[in-house]
Amino acid sequence: MKAITIKEFGGPEVLEWTDVEDPTPAAGEVVIDVAATALNRADIMQRWGLYPLAPGTSPLPGLEVSGRISAIGEGVTDRQVGDEVCALLSGGGYAQKVAVPAGQLLPVPKGVSLVEAAALPEAVATAWSNLVMTARLQPGETLLVHGGAGGIGTTAIQLAKALGARVVTTVGSPEKAARARELGADVTIDYRTGDFAEHGPYDVILDVIGGAYLQRNVSSLAPDGRLVVIGLQDGLEAPLNLAELVFKRASVHGTTLRTRTAADKAAIIAEVHEAVWPLIEDGTVSVVVDRVLPLADAAEAHRLMEAGGHTGKIVLVNG
Repeated sequence: MKAITIKEFGGPEVLEWTDVEDPTPAAGEVVIDVAATALNRADIMQRWGLYPLAPGTSPLPGLEVSGRISAIGEGVTDRQVGDEVCALLSGGGYAQKVAVPAGQLLPVPKGVSLVEAAALPEAVATAWSNLVMTARLQPGETLLVHGGAGGIGTTAIQLAKALGARVVTTVGSPEKAARARELGADVTIDYRTGDFAEHGPYDVILDVIGGAYLQRNVSSLAPDGRLVVIGLQDGLEAPLNLAELVFKRASVHGTTLRTRTAADKAAIIAEVHEAVWPLIEDGTVSVVVDRVLPLADAAEAHRLMEAGGHTGKIVLVNG
C-alpha cells in the first residue's frame, strides 16, 4: 500500500508518499481501507521529533480515519467486512490501510459523509474525555476554551453548549470569532489584543497552549475550578503560585489521548458513541471541516495547519 512516511525529522518536506507493507489484523483488530484521515497537532509534533511514540505504535502519522472494514482479526464478532466506520488510532492513519483495535471503532453517524467522519474521532474523544470524564463540567458552569477555532476547540464549544455550560473562547481573528459564535460561544476574545482573565472566573479551562498560560489560567479559575492542559504549543515549563491552587481548592490535570491504553480508549469511545453520536445525528453538534486535500499532499496540509489560518479540521482523502 501507499502511505505518508517521515523520512527524517523536520519541516513538511520530510513527509514522503511511498510504498509500505500492508497491515494485517491481530486478534481483536480489524483492517480499514482508509477513505480519509484528518490532521492533528500531534502529527506536527511527531514530524518534528517532539512526540516520542510508545512501543508498538505505528511510526506513520495519523490519529483518526474513516473507511470500510476489509479484514477482521480473531475474536472480533460484532463487525463485518464492508462496514463503514471511523476510528481513533495511536498512529498509522496517513495510509491506504490501517489496523485498529475493534474497541476504537465508531459507526459513521447518520447524515455525515464518510469523508467528514474522518474529522470526528480524535476531536470528539478528546473534548468529551477532558470536559466530562476528567473536568466533570456541569450545566450552568463557565468554560474557557483556548484555541476555539481548532478541531478540538470547535468541538468543545458545541459539546459544552449541549451540556448547558456558558462558553468563553480565545481566537486569533475576527473571522474565527464569528465562526466560534455561530457554533455557540457566548464570548470570544482575540488573544492578540484581549485578556481572557477579564472575562473569568472560570469553572473549567481547556488549554492547548501550556507554557506561560499556566499561571494566568490558574489565576482565572473560580473556587474549585479545574484546569485541563492538553497541549504544549507555548512550551513545557512555567512558574506557578501554588497558594492560588491551595486556597481556591483548584486542580490542574495534564492529559493526552494518544498514549492511553486500548482499554481506556475503548471506554472513551463507548461513552462518545452513547452520549455524543445522538447529538451529531440530530444536528446539535456539527462536523467542522476547513478543507479537503489528497492524502499524497500531506506536506501542503501540514504547511496550512502550521500557518494557523484554518477553522476546524483539515482532512486528507485517499484517492
